[in-house]
Amino acid sequence: MKETNGMVLVIIRTAIIFVTLLVIMRLMGKRQIGEMQPFELVITLLIAELACIPMSDSSIPLLYGIIAIVTIYVLHEIMTLLDLKLKPLKSFISGKPSLVVNKDGIDDYQLKKNNLDVSDLIESLRTAGYFSLDSIDYALYESNGQFSALPKENYEQTQTSLPLVIIDNGKYDKKNLELSGLGKAFFDKILEKENVKSVKKVLVLTADGKGKLYLQVKNRKYRVLQTEYPDGVAW
Repeated sequence: MKETNGMVLVIIRTAIIFVTLLVIMRLMGKRQIGEMQPFELVITLLIAELACIPMSDSSIPLLYGIIAIVTIYVLHEIMTLLDLKLKPLKSFISGKPSLVVNKDGIDDYQLKKNNLDVSDLIESLRTAGYFSLDSIDYALYESNGQFSALPKENYEQTQTSLPLVIIDNGKYDKKNLELSGLGKAFFDKILEKENVKSVKKVLVLTADGKGKLYLQVKNRKYRVLQTEYPDGVAW
């Protein structure tokens, strides 16, 4: 009987917390369910943690959990108001978009600033439907982490074959070298021809199956090259 009463109490407490959370999340707006700003993510995680405590520990008064959740909601409203009204504070609270690709190519500084590398950028591009680095003019990460890209006109014509990342931040990708069927010596000759003295100076080099190369040396504008692969290599 005592165990049954305990289970009923847990069910009732859980139902009350559930209804409270549902109301609070609805009050916090639709963006809380979609892409969130960093402070909104922190608040959401806090609410989830605070909700678990009174549900799992019946010795804690239920009112304490509800008060804590409502307090977080009030803090959220204050932060949202500051975010809307004070523009200088907005960038501190929510962050700013980061332009990671421009007319000169990849902005390595912006990537590192956001703890990203070239592989992360290329993965984001593929997810957005762009497979070649030269198919876009601009790309950025919004403050909430969402990726956006502005393609070149007729960009589909630049995506005739899937590019492989051959050099990423000064290092050869051995797996992609094997997949391409081309040796390191072949690309070393390409770099020598383009007056690149060391592979360590290369931010990125991609190669597609039809001989198109995308080469960007660190702190320099990218170049698109066309070459012929030996022994009829293609993919």
